[in-house]
This record gives sequence, C-alpha cells and structure tokens, in this order.
Amino acid sequence: MATLTLRRKLAVLSDAAKYDASCASSGSEKRSSAGTKGIGSTEGSGICHSYAPDGRCISLLKILLTNFCVYDCVYCVNRSSSNVERARFSVDEVVRLTLDFYKRNYIEGLFLSSGIIRSPDYTMEQLVRVARSLRQDHLFAGYLHLKVIPNAAPELLAEAGRWADRLSTNIEMPTDAGLETLAPEKKPSEIRTAMARLRGKLDEATPDKAARAKPEKFAPAGQSTQMIVGADSADDHAILNRAAGLYTGYKLRRVYYSAFSPIPDASSRLPLRPPPLMREHRLYQADWLIRFYGFDVPEIMAGGQDGLLDLAVDPKLAWALKNRARFPLDVNRADREMLLRVPGLGTKSIDRIVATRRHHRLRLADVARISGSIDKVRPFIEAADWTPGGLTDDARLRARLAPPPEQMSLF
Repeated sequence: MATLTLRRKLAVLSDAAKYDASCASSGSEKRSSAGTKGIGSTEGSGICHSYAPDGRCISLLKILLTNFCVYDCVYCVNRSSSNVERARFSVDEVVRLTLDFYKRNYIEGLFLSSGIIRSPDYTMEQLVRVARSLRQDHLFAGYLHLKVIPNAAPELLAEAGRWADRLSTNIEMPTDAGLETLAPEKKPSEIRTAMARLRGKLDEATPDKAARAKPEKFAPAGQSTQMIVGADSADDHAILNRAAGLYTGYKLRRVYYSAFSPIPDASSRLPLRPPPLMREHRLYQADWLIRFYGFDVPEIMAGGQDGLLDLAVDPKLAWALKNRARFPLDVNRADREMLLRVPGLGTKSIDRIVATRRHHRLRLADVARISGSIDKVRPFIEAADWTPGGLTDDARLRARLAPPPEQMSLF
C-alpha cells in the first residue's frame, strides 16, 4: 500500500470526521496561556465550522485518528466493509497538526475521534496520548474534545477527562433494538457503562462548598453524545424520550442529532423517514424546549402527529396552535413559566419582560422592541393596548405563521 502524505491523510480523515456532530466547545472553563510559556486559549472566535449553542463561532480541527475500523456498522461510512480510502495519523502527526493550525490562527482547539483499531483500550490509549502530549509537552491551553471508546479501561477514561475539556460517548441509535440490528458488534450496555463512569467522575469533580480542598478537575465542559436519526424506524417520540432520559440519567450537556439518509441496497433495507435535515432541525428545536423551556416530551409530541414532529412549523408553535384555549396571555400578569410557551418569545426576552413590567405596564410596541419580532407573538398575547380578539382562534392562523415555501436553488 502506498504511503500517504500528511496532506492526504488530513484530507481523508477530516472528511471522515464530518459525520460526527458532537463537537461544540461551549461550557468549558475559561483558560488562557497568557503570561505563561504555553500556547492556546479556550476563549475567542475565529474561522470555524461549528457553532456553540449560544451562537458563538468556534474553530476546531475536527479529525479522526484513523478511519480504519474493526466494526461493520451498517449506518457508518467508515465500517469495515466500506470501500473508502483509509488513512491513519500517528500521535505525533496529530499533535503537530494541532499546533501548526493553532499558530496560524485557523483553529481554537481539537476534536479527535477514531475508528476502533486493535481493541477499545488500544484506541483510547492513542487518543489519550495525543491529549497528554498537547497539555504536558507543549502546554497547550486550547480546547480539547475527545471521543470516548466504549469498553475501554476505566483508568483510560479517567485520564482522558484529566486532559480534555469535553468527552463524548456516542449512544449511536435511539433504541437498543436499532443498535443491535444495525451495529451488532456494539453493545448498548457497554455504551451506558462508559457514560455512567463519566458521570461518576464528573460528580466527583463537582466542588463541595463545605470542603476546603478542591477536587481534581475532570472534563470541565462535561459530556455529550450523538444520536443518529433516520437509520432505523424509531419515530421522533422515541428519539426525544431517549434524549430526555440521557439528560436525566447521565447529566449530559448536549445530545446531538445526526441526520442520516438511508439508501436502500442489497446489503441493508433501511427505512425511509421524513426529510432528514428538516427532521434534524425540528429535533434540535424540541430538545431546546426540553432543556430550557420546561416542556416534557408528551407535550411536544402533542403538536405533531403519529409520533413525528410537525415539519412545517417549529415545535413550540405547533403546540400553541393545538392549545389555543390557553391563550392569549397577558404579558403584564402571566407567570414566567407560561410566557415560556408563547411562540416567538425566547428566555432572554421573557426575562426582560418580567423585569420591565415591574416598573410600567407593557404595550405591544414594548414587547416588539424586547422580542425583536412581533408577528409570531401577536396572536398569543395581550398587552396594555392590545388584544388579539379572534386572531388566536382564526382557522387561517397556521397558514399565516408557517414559513412561506421557497424555490430551491439549482446552484
């Protein structure tokens, strides 16, 4: 086999990493090498290909250590039976690339994953060696995100959390049955065990206010996971139920949804689900409602039909349209929990409304200034000078609020 140049390896392994969605750098501690002999920082922004949940641009060198893999997961382009070009970095090559890209101000950190080679322990040890070298040998203070290999030794996971800002263990599929069908070599129990071990270490690293000694830091940006959407027959109800359980059970910072467009062929008969990218978008919106708006899964799914979210409108608007009897809400009197359910109002806007109404009664123009847009909000609220009248119950309201159809570009 011909020896690949470093440039070619980078092309192959950065392309192979694009299917892993779980890489956002929000949530880490503030750390800078300013005033030291090291380099790097977890702060700032630059040329990027990822976005943090708060909208901040982040630039990460996102690569696989290798796209060789001993597993043959049906949904994975890097599966052992796939006819793709293979490549593998050495530990020193990943370290050198990260430092070179950082010094040129192309990146703010590294997201490193890998196919499974030899064994879970061997693969995880290679990932840990990269992080340890960057931190210890080069005093790199930038952001590091490592992928956890399930079934790797607990001591390797513990060391990974010592060097990395965030760790992620892919749950892969929404259901155990889906994983067992499409990736029979992967065991759901092993994935959950790895996530539970990370949660235990994160709990140990949580400072106790009563204790004088501070615990050793462990992955200060927490853990996340990725769920592949569309490769099996799981509906949105099952996906969101799984996500809600993961947030509660493992204290995840984020569940990432990765849209998958199955192509039926002789080797796999994967079900065709709704348009994958729009479905992924709606799942992210629904996930946001669970995490920050107090919605539970049954409420969100009540806005959809047959276990699927409404693709035409966002989940909060879909819920409000099916619960019009709860509206309109008086923005000068309604509690925060109910205002969180008004379409078009975000958490920051609601906090400003609650703070402002302590001093004077809000008019519709005040709400418009605070929210930035009033069209979606107007049918669901009352203000000092506004009542929607019959607008809330108008049969044409959904059509008015749904995004207009767009002509798709050919270029």
